[in-house]
Amino acid sequence: MHTVDKPLGRRQFLRAFGAGAAVAAVSPLVLEAKADSENNDEKRKSRYKESDHVKAYYRVNRYPS
Repeated sequence: MHTVDKPLGRRQFLRAFGAGAAVAAVSPLVLEAKADSENNDEKRKSRYKESDHVKAYYRVNRYPS
């Protein structure tokens, strides 16, 4: 069992923090790729809808609708 006799120094803290950040940056790269579940017709359909919040955005920012 390891006991800590003195507090962690600034340099040791920064090294440990940097190693943790490196592990966190690499972890998203390990995920599996998922197969595409849409067929060609679904890929080509229009997804844009001018809903109420989009109309409000246009109105507030003075875009012609």
